[in-house]
Amino acid sequence: MQDGNVASVSSSHFEESSMLCAPQLTVLWRQMTQEACSCHDPLVRGLLATGVRSHSSFASALAALIGRKLGDRSVAADALSELVKESFDAEPDLVCAAAADLLAIRERDPACPDFVTPFLFFKGYHAVQTYRVARWLWLSERRHLALHLQSRASELFGVDIHPAAQLGRRILFDHGTGIVVGETSIIEDDVSILQNVTLGGTGKHCGDRHPKVRRGVLIGAGAKVLGNIEIGEGAKIGAGSIVLEPVPPFTTVVGNPARKVGVRHKGMPALNMDQTLPPIDYII
Repeated sequence: MQDGNVASVSSSHFEESSMLCAPQLTVLWRQMTQEACSCHDPLVRGLLATGVRSHSSFASALAALIGRKLGDRSVAADALSELVKESFDAEPDLVCAAAADLLAIRERDPACPDFVTPFLFFKGYHAVQTYRVARWLWLSERRHLALHLQSRASELFGVDIHPAAQLGRRILFDHGTGIVVGETSIIEDDVSILQNVTLGGTGKHCGDRHPKVRRGVLIGAGAKVLGNIEIGEGAKIGAGSIVLEPVPPFTTVVGNPARKVGVRHKGMPALNMDQTLPPIDYII
């Protein structure tokens, strides 16, 4: 599969308003169909046809993909695809957010050669898009069905996102395996989270009990962020850290329990995926 003219589409071309989304979606979909046509492996042609070329739009292909992935004997694939289409018709911004997530993956993940690859094969992306539909159901008071989608996504993708959690756009769940996002969690725009990260509570109390992850945060593999604490804008959490206290903006924390290291940095680590740590000024 060839890289294609990636420069023709970038996340900067997407506007926040869903009213301005259609032209950019058309450009993205055209790029994806070109990528699907560039692969000549006979064993993959049928998959690319089913997943991309047989559809007229990004929304149609995404609805079919989610239905195909999550369908089972309880809720058939065709019925799920129709449900996803219903959610897209009722809330067009779901499609815009899905496209923005895809663009973010293409820009941040060096293992991503094009747009078709994460769309068809990256389960972190699939889990986030399933969550978006489940949240629409949750807010529409169709909560058992929302929880069914959460359960199926957890079974299939190894990613457990409660449908009541709040996720922004341009979200990257890199690899995805083992990510848990609790009910009252908030993940703002432009956040990158690696595998085996937990945004969890600290006990059995009810109410607002999960982390609030602000814009541009990067959370390394295996980190556990517990309790109703704020991870400030542009913060970086090192792999394997246990975070029990708020993290100031543009600050790096690492360890168990996590502690601040180095000086405040600039920029958004989630965008450049820089997981290196500043010089550590303590020795254990």
